[in-house]
Amino acid sequence: MNAAHVTGVRAVLTDIEGTTSSIAFVKDVLFPYARERLPRFVETHRSNAEVARWLDATARVAGIDDPHSRRVIDTLLRWIDEDRKATPLKALQGMIWKAGYEAGDYRAHVYPEVPAKLREWKARGLKLYVYSSGSVAAQKLFFGHTDAGDLASLFDGWFDTEAGGKRERGSYLRIAEAIGLAPPTVVFLSDIGAELEAAHGAGMQAIQLCRPPEQCPPAGVHPCVADFDAITIA
Repeated sequence: MNAAHVTGVRAVLTDIEGTTSSIAFVKDVLFPYARERLPRFVETHRSNAEVARWLDATARVAGIDDPHSRRVIDTLLRWIDEDRKATPLKALQGMIWKAGYEAGDYRAHVYPEVPAKLREWKARGLKLYVYSSGSVAAQKLFFGHTDAGDLASLFDGWFDTEAGGKRERGSYLRIAEAIGLAPPTVVFLSDIGAELEAAHGAGMQAIQLCRPPEQCPPAGVHPCVADFDAITIA
C-alpha cells in the first residue's frame, strides 16, 4: 500500500467529502434531506434575518428582482441538482441540516481510522483545520454529530468558499495567512487533484486520498494513499 511521509508540518488542513468521509453520505443522505425540506423551510423562515440575507444573495446571483419570488426557491433547488458550490445555497442547506442532526435523523459518516488519527495529530501539538465547499456552520455540525461521536472540538479553525474556490491558489494563501503559518508548514489532504495542485501552488504540502487506492493516479504529482493511517507526519 502507498504511504506518504511529510516533514516540517505544523498544521493539517483537510477536505471532508472523499477525504475524511464518504461522498455517498453527502450525496445520498444530506443533499436529498435538504432538497425535500428547502421549499417549506424558506417559506416558514423568511422573517429570519440570516435566511433573508441568503435569499437576497441568491436573487442577486440569479438576476431575480424579487427575493420573495418562487423563482428563488426554484433556483436553489436547481443549484442542488447541479451540485453548485454556491455560498447562499450552502448556508441555507446548513440550517436545514442542523435541524436534522439535532433531531437525530442521521449521523455524519467518517472513515473508521480518521478519529484516532486526528486525535493523535492533535495530541502531538499539530493544528487541525477544515476546508470544504460546505459552509463553516455545516462543517461544525458535521463533525459535531459523527458516527464516532463529537469530533468538532479537535479542530482549530474552519474555512469554506468565503475563503475562495478550492481550485484557486489564492484561497490557500489566504488560509495560511489566516492561521498565521507559512504555507510549507501546512499539509493539505484531499481526494481532488485540482485542489491539491492549487494548494501546492500556494506552497503547501499536499497528499491525495483515494478510496479505494486503485484510483490513485499512476504517475501522480502528489503522494497518494488509501487512508489516514498511511500518512506519517514527522
